[in-house]
Order: sequence, then C-alpha cells, then structure tokens
Amino acid sequence: MAPPSVTDPLIPEAQRIDAFVDYAVSTYQADPAFVRATLAQAQYQQKIIDAMTRPAEAVKPWRDYRPIFMTPARIDGGRAFYAANRDALDRVAAETGVPAEYIVAIIGVETSYGKITGNYRVLDALYTLAFSYPKRAPFFAGELAQLFALGKQETQLDILALKGSYAGAMGMGQFMPSSYRLWGKDGDGDGQRDLLTHLPDVFASIANYFVIHGWQRGGPVVARADRDATAADFVPESLDPVYPLADLAARGYRPQPGQPTAAGATLLSLDGEMGKEYWLGYRNFYVITRYNRSPMYALAVHQLAQAIREGGNAAEAP
Repeated sequence: MAPPSVTDPLIPEAQRIDAFVDYAVSTYQADPAFVRATLAQAQYQQKIIDAMTRPAEAVKPWRDYRPIFMTPARIDGGRAFYAANRDALDRVAAETGVPAEYIVAIIGVETSYGKITGNYRVLDALYTLAFSYPKRAPFFAGELAQLFALGKQETQLDILALKGSYAGAMGMGQFMPSSYRLWGKDGDGDGQRDLLTHLPDVFASIANYFVIHGWQRGGPVVARADRDATAADFVPESLDPVYPLADLAARGYRPQPGQPTAAGATLLSLDGEMGKEYWLGYRNFYVITRYNRSPMYALAVHQLAQAIREGGNAAEAP
C-alpha cells in the first residue's frame, strides 16, 4: 500500500507526485528520472472516474447481470476457443487441477476470448485513480508503482503503449500489475511472461492465480439451494465459506437434491428472473471471487464454464 502522502487529496498534487516517485524508487528500485518523465505523459481521464462509480456488479441485479455473459455467442465462442486450444488447456488443467472450462470462462467473461481487452492506456487509468479517486487511491497508487516494476525491469513492456480496462487491468485475463508480477507464469518455457496475447502464458497464469488462492482439485463450486418457508433472511458477513452445511440447514437453507456438497459454504441471495435465488458457495467459488470480488461475477464464470463443458467435452468439474 502506498504511503498517505501519495494519496492524501489534501496534499498538493506536485508533492504527491514527489512522494510517489520516492515510493516507487525505494520499493521497486525504479529509475526516478524514468518514473517522473513517464508520469508527465499521463493524462487524467474523467470517464475512468465515471466508470468506477457505476460498475455493472454494483448497479445490476442478477436477473440483468447474468444475460450479459450467458448468451449463445459467448457460450459458442467459449466452446470454439476451447476446441482451438484443447491441448494447451488440458495440459494446464492436468497440471494444476483447474478445469479447462473455468480458464476459458474467465477469458470469456473478462475479454470475450481476447476480443475486448480495453482501450484505455493503463498508465492513464492508474494515474487517474491513484491521484483523483480518493476512495481507492492507496490501492491504485500501489498498482501504479508496480506498473513501473513490471515494465522494462521485468517484462520489457512499454508502459506508455499498454492498453487495458478503465481499472488498469491488462491482457486476455485482465491482470492488474501486481497480479501480473506475483502470479504471472511462463507457460511454455520460453523465458518470457506475456499475459497480453501469448496463450500458453495466459492459461498458465489464470490457473496459477486460482491455485495460489486455494483452488481445490475436483472440489465443487456452488450448489443451488432451497429455503424453508419459515427461514429468516440471512446475509453472511463475507464470501468465505465458513458455515457448515448443518448450520445453514438449521437456518433453513440446504442444497437442492442432486446438488454437490462440501464441508463449508457461504450463502448467496440473488434477485433472479423468476424471483429470489439461493446458492451455496463453496471454497472454489470463493477462489473465483478473488479474481473479482463480486459474487455475481463468480457465478457467471461458473455458469459459463458449465455451458462450455456441456458442449465442449471439457474435463469434468462438479
């Protein structure tokens, strides 16, 4: 996390720039002249601030959010993408325990299989959010500093040319700079980590992200749940699956017949097309939410993965 002097909006921006340069140099051994010259070319983008204040996960109910991703084009595109890259995907799945269809679904939800990776300069996005979005400025200042560490020092990426999302995420899997640095993998042993377009590295890195965050090989993801007529509303404090199924059953929530079970779960209550939907999220569901903290995002990834698997003969996943 960046120090307060970098992100405190009460401090003049020139002083915050100085503090940021000092932070990037002391933390990541960045070249101070390069950092300062690069920041001088960054541009504030109001549309980035606007996008941050109205993400789909925050303003849409599940009945409207789900159809964005569960379309015939997205499902068929995922099946075709899987078929075209079956050998590489199956190899990563066998090595990591992350089913191929979940890797494909992440790419499908994030970038429509690489077609939409973002048109914002990553530098502009992170600069705007670090210095003009106090709500999450420390996080984005930290990501901006890691962008300099990720650049010529580690990957030969041209910071000025990088394009991505309004939040500064890059490539087919939309990795933030910190995730790129920490969990990006060289998937084919060529000595490079290219998460922008190089598929072996993209597949290996998404799977590695899941593994690092606790993916359980062969474990279930979610279960559709029933609610007793007399059950009281229950909103868990977090998405961490810390509630034994017996405790949730005592509250009036239990897996529907035929649905998978696990030692612990969290409860999701969503506004679906036909009314309230109740889901039990297990450990692997929680892992997907580490990629994006929205439970609707994680459920969309899961359902898209299932649709891809059913038509694409991908590895079995509960």
